[in-house]
Amino acid sequence: MRLTSKGRYAVRAMLDLTSNSNGNPVRLQEISDRQNISLHYLEQLFRKLRNGQAVKSVRGPGGGYVLSRSMDQISIKDILECVGENIDPARDIVGSEANTSSSVEFYLSKNYFSNLALIMREYLQTTTLGDLMRKAKDIKIQDVRPVQVPAEMITNTSLDSPNLEEAIPESMIRSSIGEINQ
Repeated sequence: MRLTSKGRYAVRAMLDLTSNSNGNPVRLQEISDRQNISLHYLEQLFRKLRNGQAVKSVRGPGGGYVLSRSMDQISIKDILECVGENIDPARDIVGSEANTSSSVEFYLSKNYFSNLALIMREYLQTTTLGDLMRKAKDIKIQDVRPVQVPAEMITNTSLDSPNLEEAIPESMIRSSIGEINQ
């Protein structure tokens, strides 16, 4: 699996729509301005999201897009699938190598990546827009500048070091996987 900008932008745009709609339609131009995503690109993404029944379009003055279901009923997996992201790391292995290899190593790696795909699908399916919106209440963004790590925190640790997490404060590292769905 390789998450492309298409998937990342779709999730960002859906989160923006969720946080700014209050039940009212949101124009793509507004999302484009807030998220710094090309309007033309958003139009393409929202066409796919509408076809995948994640959003509904509202025509006329004051029109735009609204969620087609509750934010707790739209999973991240739904969004990624609507825009055509490949969330199965085993898909390429099964398709391209199945006829050319029958070694033990092939089957071990195929089974490993098939299990990884199950875990990823479950994680993406159990995380909804609502989960992320509730998580957003805990995040305080002071300004838009990139986070800077103080020099004294990285002087003794190479960025290639396996102990990189020790060099960066815990508040700068993503929370544990289980915590996001709570």
